[in-house]
Amino acid sequence: MLTRIIVALVLAPIFVAALTVLPELVLVIMVAGILSIAAFELLRAVGVTKVQWCLYLFTVVSAAAVPFLVWKGWNTIGVKVIAVTLVCALFAYAVFRYEREGAADSGTILFCLMGGILIPVFFSSLIQLRMEQNGPFKVLLPVVVAILTDTGAYFVGMFLGKHRGVTLVSPKKSAEGFVGGMLSGVVFMLCYGVVLQRYFHLHVSMPVMALYGLIGSLVTILGDLAFSLIKRQVGIKDYGHLLPGHGGMLDRFDSTIFAAPAMWVLVNILPAF
Repeated sequence: MLTRIIVALVLAPIFVAALTVLPELVLVIMVAGILSIAAFELLRAVGVTKVQWCLYLFTVVSAAAVPFLVWKGWNTIGVKVIAVTLVCALFAYAVFRYEREGAADSGTILFCLMGGILIPVFFSSLIQLRMEQNGPFKVLLPVVVAILTDTGAYFVGMFLGKHRGVTLVSPKKSAEGFVGGMLSGVVFMLCYGVVLQRYFHLHVSMPVMALYGLIGSLVTILGDLAFSLIKRQVGIKDYGHLLPGHGGMLDRFDSTIFAAPAMWVLVNILPAF
């Protein structure tokens, strides 16, 4: 626990600074780095071997390219070019290696697409939020809701959790923890709205912020369970050991991967400030 806290105290200010005050390019490079490592962790977790190094190369390069294209505003044509290129490269590999050493099955191809396109597109929503008007405040929305939903669920589950086994993916998690996480997401999103209103003089709609918190907490919980499901199915505890006490990049950012696109959609459909 102490190691986990120390790592968080060291890395959290750097992450927040990249999100809010440092040049956008710093954020793009940071996101590209996180996604590259996450793609590698995912393929390693599902059993892609060293013999299949081409699959790692295709997927990691694709994951790193997506945030730069999003930053440049090439969300439509640029990301489609990357997606088509990755799909063609993966299936060309699968076809020509069929029934040979290092062959790739359809499940492996799907995980490569998940690591090379789906997760990068989702997580790059952080860049899109930063580029919005009042972007430095909007980009913190998924971070606030993801971290504080997880924190609320953890502590409520620890002290009040009685009805466990709600899902066998994480049998130790309780119904009380899930409810606590959702309430925590709503409460702290409202607190964030008060901070924006009082100290940064923004006009903030509190009902909309509450909606952000509710939907954000739900997708945060689902994101955590989704990546836990993969870990359960492949029989691992963590995706990596890069961040002591936290695991790998996917272990640390699993919730944010789901929360970031959800917040971007909400911000554009129903802006709160």
